[in-house]
Amino acid sequence: MSSTKVREPDGVTSGAVTSGGHRTRGGRTPGGRTRRSRTPGGRTRGGFALLAAVQMTLIFTLASLAVPLPRIGIEFGLERAQLILLSAAYGLTFAGLLLFGGRLADRFGGRRILTAGLLVFGAASALAPLTPGYEALLAARFGQGVGAALVAPAAMAVLRTLFPEPAAYGRAMATWGGLSVLGATAGNLLSGVIAAATSWRGTFAVPVAVTFVALLLAPRLLPGTAPEGGHAPKSRSLDLPGALLATSGITLASLGLVLTDAHAWGSAPVLVPLLAGLVLLAAFGAVERRTPDPLLPPDFLRDGRRVLGLAAIGLTATGMATVFILLSLSFQQQRGWSELRASAAFVPFAVALLGSGRLAGPLIGRYGPGRVTATGLGTAAAGLGLLAATGFDSSVPYAYGLLPGLLLLPAGGALSFSAAAVLTTEGVPAHRAGLAGGVLNTAMELGPTVVFAALLTLGGDAVSLAAAAALFTALAVTTIRVK
Repeated sequence: MSSTKVREPDGVTSGAVTSGGHRTRGGRTPGGRTRRSRTPGGRTRGGFALLAAVQMTLIFTLASLAVPLPRIGIEFGLERAQLILLSAAYGLTFAGLLLFGGRLADRFGGRRILTAGLLVFGAASALAPLTPGYEALLAARFGQGVGAALVAPAAMAVLRTLFPEPAAYGRAMATWGGLSVLGATAGNLLSGVIAAATSWRGTFAVPVAVTFVALLLAPRLLPGTAPEGGHAPKSRSLDLPGALLATSGITLASLGLVLTDAHAWGSAPVLVPLLAGLVLLAAFGAVERRTPDPLLPPDFLRDGRRVLGLAAIGLTATGMATVFILLSLSFQQQRGWSELRASAAFVPFAVALLGSGRLAGPLIGRYGPGRVTATGLGTAAAGLGLLAATGFDSSVPYAYGLLPGLLLLPAGGALSFSAAAVLTTEGVPAHRAGLAGGVLNTAMELGPTVVFAALLTLGGDAVSLAAAAALFTALAVTTIRVK
């Protein structure tokens, strides 16, 4: 068995991790022989940077069509409902397959599933700009989601191997939590710039390039872990019935909610997939209670801190996605702005996000992840409230009508994401790192897909943001006492 020497972020060597996940001292294998580490501690930062780039790219891809959507609609002659579905397609398969992706990562090893997922994700991203019409582009977006559902939990499984010490892993997760919102912001900013310079098809160059680099560097920078991390029997089942029920249930229910933007709640296009999805999810719950090795162990969600963390992640992702999509459409359709100008409007958003993200780690260490999560949610709620009041009135100037909300929302969102990621992953053993990644990313994807669809049914865009602000406030009050 090979061993991997791990260095914590502060530069202190924490020991060696065998390919089965066992820690040793002094770089010795269980047999007592001293071996040279395949991945020196100095490469840990490089491995983290690579995983971070991949995670940001997954979320970049989720948001990358928000700004170019109107141009795609004109080119293909699409209606609003088709544009919403095109934007949501990636998230549908992403969210639906994440739990199974996490099980695969825990069962077969993080780096192996990461590589497989990157191949699928990269292939779909390369095909997307070549598509001649709406249906083919929609299929490519679904394909991207399948690959991403393998990559995201596998990346967290590898991350757990890079930082085996709880303290180092907690610091890494505080940074990791802010990567998703940063990727979403980059998607909105860069997609408009790329689309203005080339076309909307050029936005797919980013995931293709990052995938190529990741596949090239992964064998050199990332540790190769054996199945199950050496903590669970290799005979552990994949729980295929649970995976099938969870994937189909989440996807169908989410699709039904997405279609409420174009159809009434009582219509067949909404009720059929929605009810079918709910029935399948109920069956999933029943099957999991009787399965000796369930896809989602019930005890994983019995921790109240973890549940609050997942709720905060899902809600924060919803707020960000709602603002990006609704304001991007409003800027171009109501204010008549170009794609480039619409993207530029989010530059202060990115600046506030970066600044708040740098403060997240120290604040979590001093005040605890619960209080920082609550503070972030409250700050984001204020930003959403301001945008609801002024964001969709084209007569209101940008400087004092939109800018305050576009600063408060990311400042709070970065704190919430980072602290909630720590709440969600604290105490998770190494052999469940893929499961934790799958659940965390499922919350991140289901929020924008499910809650966003529900918000759209409440009325106008301003009402949707006001309702989101109310939800943020309620969750902040619930989380404030968590340390």
